[in-house]
Amino acid sequence: MIVQYAIIWYLTKETGSATILSIATILGMLPMALLSPFVGPLVDRWNKKALLIVPDVVAAMLAIILSVSGGVFHVFPIWLIFVSLLMRSIAQTFQMPTIQSVIPTMVPDKELTKINGQLGMVQSANMIIAPALGAFLFAIIPLQYLILLDVLCAVLGICILIWVSIPNNEKIDAALQMLHNTKLGVQQLMHNKGLWYITITGAVFTLLYMPAASMYPLMTMKYFQGTVGQAGFIEALYSGGMLVGGAIIGIWGNWSDTMKPVIIAFFLVGIPTGLSGLLPGNQTGFMWFAILNVVEGIATPFFNTLLMAMIQQSYPPQQLGRILGVLNSLMSLTGPVGLIFAGPLADALGVEMLFVIAGIGTVICGIFALMIPLMRQYDIKLQARLAKED
Repeated sequence: MIVQYAIIWYLTKETGSATILSIATILGMLPMALLSPFVGPLVDRWNKKALLIVPDVVAAMLAIILSVSGGVFHVFPIWLIFVSLLMRSIAQTFQMPTIQSVIPTMVPDKELTKINGQLGMVQSANMIIAPALGAFLFAIIPLQYLILLDVLCAVLGICILIWVSIPNNEKIDAALQMLHNTKLGVQQLMHNKGLWYITITGAVFTLLYMPAASMYPLMTMKYFQGTVGQAGFIEALYSGGMLVGGAIIGIWGNWSDTMKPVIIAFFLVGIPTGLSGLLPGNQTGFMWFAILNVVEGIATPFFNTLLMAMIQQSYPPQQLGRILGVLNSLMSLTGPVGLIFAGPLADALGVEMLFVIAGIGTVICGIFALMIPLMRQYDIKLQARLAKED
């Protein structure tokens, strides 16, 4: 993540273009959107440890290629950075559903929400350190050497993972029919009406929110007239809020109705996001922007973390790969669609207007979730069904 942020700082500093940042973010999300439904059935069948290790090897190889290119040509071609971001995203498309499908095979059902919260805390801790450290190292170390951190981290991660025992699903004897399994995953998700509505609402939220989320560096450096260091500080504050949110879930996560905090989170993300776009474009506005980002950060983990726990409880482990593949695709596909318009809109209307649009849209998603009984009562009915099965 340090390397990822360093690349973003590089693109922001060198181009100052909202369109370039949008394209970079799209390339980071598109493989997840397009490939996830087809990757899901493979996750159900292939060796889980290999699916976690191979993406790290791919990321390390790409880092070496990018570093050598920067050293030889004394510049990083934008097209090569885009290719690197795309390939890293393809690798992560295999890794994410693998981690999500492994958790319920190693964790009791009643602890899933808390464990997902604790996993969110670890990820948030990474996100606190990465942007600030990325900005600091970007200022003192040439990018061609900074990129090689990917290689070091891949080696460390693989060495640790080799010793971990990861359960695989029971052998599936039926022939792999990719489109059939994907279709089955879509049907299973659509059949579960409450979860389907929650997924669609999450996809709409992603459509409206991602354009603003991709513009954080420009919001700080262009609208608030800040520095790379301040951009890293904002990312660290947001991630610090996420760490607090993950801690709340990890410690007190066994709620009787997890949809209540999910719905509240929509409002706690939407209102501060909308207000951020109305702040004055100076350092006073930046201070309020920082405070609002802490509130957003605290609320952010609730939707994804609690939704993941509900999905893991809704389906048996041997079916989770294809379900998560479809879900990740739906959640991810709307992001690039929004980002296609994000760059031109930000360049035309101003980056701050994307925050106003995202805030209003997120609040509307929260109102919709509150008004639909199948969504609002989903977890209560799920827990009643699980209790009956026990």
